[in-house]
Amino acid sequence: MSVRSSYSVVGMTCGHCVQVVTSELSKVPGVHAVEVDLATGEVEITSDGLLPIDAVRTAVDEAGYALAGTHA
Repeated sequence: MSVRSSYSVVGMTCGHCVQVVTSELSKVPGVHAVEVDLATGEVEITSDGLLPIDAVRTAVDEAGYALAGTHA
């Protein structure tokens, strides 16, 4: 069963930002797809199940940005 989760990421300003965030989040175990909306800072992740928030936060931090929150 796939799960879609939405997050807010702050600090992204360009296409390169999107690539880096997508790359880092794609490395999290269980992640199948990452979609980033640069204009809104929204990131949608499709994964095998619910992802630990710490894993998502660490991946976003590694990319050089900040996780601002999650959305139901």
